[in-house]
Amino acid sequence: MPVDPLTAPAVSCVFVCHDAEGRILLARRGAGARDEPGTWDSGAGALEHGEELAEAVAREVREEYSVDPVAVEVIGVRNVLRGDPVAHWVAVVHAVLVDPAGVAIGEPGKFDELGWFSLDDLPHPLHSQLPAALALFRDRR
Repeated sequence: MPVDPLTAPAVSCVFVCHDAEGRILLARRGAGARDEPGTWDSGAGALEHGEELAEAVAREVREEYSVDPVAVEVIGVRNVLRGDPVAHWVAVVHAVLVDPAGVAIGEPGKFDELGWFSLDDLPHPLHSQLPAALALFRDRR
């Protein structure tokens, strides 16, 4: 039986990439983004059938940022209900260590700028879902 994405939750692998020196990587969503263009976000993607969470995160980090993760850590789970666009996601949030030297925009239709930021000096505007992911990132360990 097919699943209706408007009535059944999907699993999202959200990730906050960092350099282990206190900086996080954010991308500004471009005109081709699914939602909230012009906002800064960390990154995410859907878990595909048969895929392990860590595999999905590694695939999405490579697709979005053209770099392989050095380390992947689950830092929390969120139940995300959105009205515009209508969506229900179970978001498994990860902290992902990456090498800043290898980072590049991997999906130029989706993102138009990348930047490294401290948690105390974030760009604006932020994607509506980013503050909750960053709260989990701050609270890890």
